[in-house]
Amino acid sequence: MDRDAALDRAAEIVDTVDRASVDGRTPSDGDGPALLPVPVREVWVYGDVALGLDPLDRLDVYVTKDLLMRGDDGRTAEFAERFGIEGVGKTVDADWAEAYPEHLRANDGGHAAPERCLAAHLVDDDEPIHLEVCNASFTDNVTQRLKGAMAREAYGEILDPRGVCLWADGRRDDEAMAKLRGGELAFPTLPEALEMLGLDAETAAEAADAMRDRRAERTGRTVRGDVV
Repeated sequence: MDRDAALDRAAEIVDTVDRASVDGRTPSDGDGPALLPVPVREVWVYGDVALGLDPLDRLDVYVTKDLLMRGDDGRTAEFAERFGIEGVGKTVDADWAEAYPEHLRANDGGHAAPERCLAAHLVDDDEPIHLEVCNASFTDNVTQRLKGAMAREAYGEILDPRGVCLWADGRRDDEAMAKLRGGELAFPTLPEALEMLGLDAETAAEAADAMRDRRAERTGRTVRGDVV
């Protein structure tokens, strides 16, 4: 993936989130407001794109979501009958589902899955983009994921801590994007970054290899939902 194209896609994702934010909500097609399945609080990019690599194998994007506060339980049965998916109006926005039924996705239990809906809305099926969706901020989740992965020795689940925030709480960071485009940001190697989080050198090297192997297995759009 060409670096400029990857950063253009990251900017487009930020644009989509920004249009749907509380402060920046604008009509998307002239007929109504821009919508997302759930409110979004932060958008980050992390990993290879933050390092200035060109080309990139994949673009990694992190989204912090909020709970759906303006739910519409009264329409849950309607969407369950129409699409066979429970929870619309509770876990994902009913107005969004009405406007974008093609992006409505369920988890394995048949309930509307916010992370899968966000991925379908923001990223095309065949794009080499991985989307992480969590209720916690990027920095908090890096720590929590590391603790959990170390306890299970599941090193491939560690979240690469080298991230750049492009949008938070209704405000985009144009300076951060400009520095990304200019390759001005300096980050340590992945093992060094993991050592800075408290891993010893041997474990950090082993974990970094596991993370790279897991990443190499991904193709097309992928998504992971997390709750902290």
